[in-house]
Amino acid sequence: MKGAGSASAGPGSRDQAPDAKISISGVHRTFAADTADPVHALGPFDLEIADGEFACLVGPSGCGKSTLLRIVAGLIRPSQGEIEINASGSSSAPLSVVFQDYSIYPWKTVERNVSYGLEIQGMRKKAALEKSRRWLAKMGLEDFARAYPDALSGGMRQRVAIARALAVEPEILLMDEPFAALDAQLRQLLQDELLDIWQADQRTVLFITHSLEEAIVLGDRVIVMTSRPGRVLESFEVPFPRPRKPELRDTPEFSKFKAMLWESLKGEVQHYLSDVHGAMSDAEGQR
Repeated sequence: MKGAGSASAGPGSRDQAPDAKISISGVHRTFAADTADPVHALGPFDLEIADGEFACLVGPSGCGKSTLLRIVAGLIRPSQGEIEINASGSSSAPLSVVFQDYSIYPWKTVERNVSYGLEIQGMRKKAALEKSRRWLAKMGLEDFARAYPDALSGGMRQRVAIARALAVEPEILLMDEPFAALDAQLRQLLQDELLDIWQADQRTVLFITHSLEEAIVLGDRVIVMTSRPGRVLESFEVPFPRPRKPELRDTPEFSKFKAMLWESLKGEVQHYLSDVHGAMSDAEGQR
């Protein structure tokens, strides 16, 4: 199905690049507001993500990054435009999503959280639990398989969420600032773990982040978005070969590339801050 406000899964359209896994064409999203005018959050937004590409989206707060990810995930509909997911059919789970707030079930044990999606797909409980434990071992959580989430730290809960998303072997992994709530040391540790996992099988990833460093370490490409309504401002190929090591962060080349990205993004952040200050001033004037 295609057309205004539609999202479709299946073979790509004729206009889609042959190797595009995700094709986003003319997508807009508006939201109703308390005022008479709706909020234009996103668009027009156009982007293609190749099969096996790790694409990172960065942009100022409120530019529609998370909105776009939720549209791609099928959780909300675009107001206008098309999303094409070129699923190969080789996986029973075309998409998995990891959110910032963990989104794991507090009443299920760690291993049952991870096995749940597998059981929904029809895998027998015993096989699902065995696969769940293998992924927990990869994430360093095998000793906590029968614990409940409230016994885990924030970083451990996010490991569970990532294990659950990867256990179903999705063709596409959507990640919405998954490490934003973690301290700097734990954030770097999980970045490096995700990097190792991705480099082993290279699934298609759309990764939302505020961190330029995170985008450079993880991504094949960094897409810079404008302030609201979010559009593609610039797209940068990350110039560092894979496999990447944590020591990349300490090189002069890394710092130079990060500075170039910031130069692109800085004006949009300033525009966002100007809008925030203007809205605060208007609110004060109405009191």
